[in-house]
Amino acid sequence: MNEPDPARDAATDQVFKALADGTRRRLLDRLHEHSGQTLGELCEHIDMTRQSVTQHLSVLEAANLVSTVRRGREKLHYLNPVPLHEIQERWIDKFERPRLRALSALKRRAEEDMTDKPTFVYVTYIASTPERVWDALTDADLTALYWAHSNVSEDWRPGSRWEHRRTDGTGVADVVGTVVESEPPTRLVTTWASPEEEGQEDKHSRVTYDIRPHGDIVRLTVTHEDLADETALQQISLGWPAVLANLKSLLETGKPLPQEPWLVPEH
Repeated sequence: MNEPDPARDAATDQVFKALADGTRRRLLDRLHEHSGQTLGELCEHIDMTRQSVTQHLSVLEAANLVSTVRRGREKLHYLNPVPLHEIQERWIDKFERPRLRALSALKRRAEEDMTDKPTFVYVTYIASTPERVWDALTDADLTALYWAHSNVSEDWRPGSRWEHRRTDGTGVADVVGTVVESEPPTRLVTTWASPEEEGQEDKHSRVTYDIRPHGDIVRLTVTHEDLADETALQQISLGWPAVLANLKSLLETGKPLPQEPWLVPEH
């Protein structure tokens, strides 16, 4: 039997508390239908004051059911289904009940931006420091340990080129791009493209790593925007969680997961 985990139980309590309120469930429904909304957009569909909606959103964010991203002066709210999946694994799967399609449908999605291109947002918490997380994202040797690719750049400064190279001995770069912003150890923004599309800026996507202290741990938010279409969103919605789970394992245990999660077929 697994030993009690007070921190995990406390986090689960927060999720159940957040879900117990009808208004908060309606907010989650709205974000499921249309993620990436501002406070004003959410208030249009909730019959209460902005202050009250803000308080409900704070509860959802504390439970990690909602994540926020700043874009200019706007604060966008995104649905984060990870806690729901964790509850599913703990309270449903172990009792061998059929998977709930409603929960599996709550994958990380981000609504279309001004260019009608989808966005993906993922939030995870890691028992580490911002400096170690930064190194794990930018050090070629460390990325090779959990990503099956090495992230390589001359200096990771704005304007520098970077490559996502295979570690199978071929050195082939599957992704190339440019460093847009670099603020070690808290923020890194890069463009992403296949080598064939490197000169076609309209086909580049953009990845932002936001690394913030969260008490004694780190909150890592990965935002992948300007994706080509819904198919690309579906693909990276499977890839990013697997890679970041492997990163989390490496930093917290010294080893990546015992098997590469992206190689295990979905059931």
